[in-house]
Amino acid sequence: MDGTTTPRDPHARSRTDAAARAPRGRPARGRRLRITLAAAALAAALLAWNTASVLSQTAEASGEEIVRLPGGDIHVVQDGPPGAPTVVLLHGLGGSTAWWDPVLPALRDLRVVRVDLLGHGGSAKPSRGYGIAEQARRTGTVLDRLGVRRATVVGHSTGGAVATSLAEQRRDLVAGLALIDTGPSMDAFQGDGVTGRLLTTPVVGELLWRLRTDGTIRDALGTAFTREVPVPDRFVADIRGMTYRGLTATDAASTAYLEERPVPDRLAGLDLPTLVLFGSEDRRFPASCAQEYRLVPRARIEILDGVGHTPMVEDPGTTGALLHGFALESAPR
Repeated sequence: MDGTTTPRDPHARSRTDAAARAPRGRPARGRRLRITLAAAALAAALLAWNTASVLSQTAEASGEEIVRLPGGDIHVVQDGPPGAPTVVLLHGLGGSTAWWDPVLPALRDLRVVRVDLLGHGGSAKPSRGYGIAEQARRTGTVLDRLGVRRATVVGHSTGGAVATSLAEQRRDLVAGLALIDTGPSMDAFQGDGVTGRLLTTPVVGELLWRLRTDGTIRDALGTAFTREVPVPDRFVADIRGMTYRGLTATDAASTAYLEERPVPDRLAGLDLPTLVLFGSEDRRFPASCAQEYRLVPRARIEILDGVGHTPMVEDPGTTGALLHGFALESAPR
């Protein structure tokens, strides 16, 4: 050693540290990527499982009076004198026989037959059979089994599409037709809220259905009412008891029916007494679209002030009185 000192490179240590860190950094990033990919794959697998599981759900019919039919049994409720003129009440999408409870007092002197459409209320909830024409044929068979030969048929919203299809198929059975807030075509549809749109979105909809709560169901029902009315727990329970396929398949079938041909065009040649009721504040179909029913020769149009999409709940007194009077006018003589 000559006692001299070699100058230190000021960057040597940092280069050494960087070199030491580099081999460890790349595997760490690789592990994080693998974990991220594994988590994404697991999430995708869970979503796929949930979708398949939700879509495969079915349920049997339940209730006091069940009409046994191939492809799905139907729950019905009958009220009033058996020999009186018959009124058949068909609820809308997500509804049940309970949605007609408020108007029953006005119809007490009539024979009232309420039907839970397939997939709804106490009726069976199979994997198929939700087309509007199929629902109508099934309703006609139910009425045959109950001994109904002629009836005034009332349909709310989607139930109005089923009632119209029944009139197309069974002119012998339908004496008169009352449509409550049944859109004439999809051109007039204003939407059913954010929750409603998300429920029909693939994958997202099935996940929302799995995670549904009473709160989300009530939110989805928001556009069904304009007046501040208490929504019965029964309404929420009936929707909770549906299957996802029953709900979305019925919705898709109703859309297809209205897109295929407008309801007024279907009714124009049937020569039926027709009552059209609309709430002036309907959030799904504007009351102005009721005027399209003027194409129907024997149609009478009534607009209920300050009422939304569900007059029989929001204004049962007026709605019940109109239905009662119409049923007596159209009853077979």
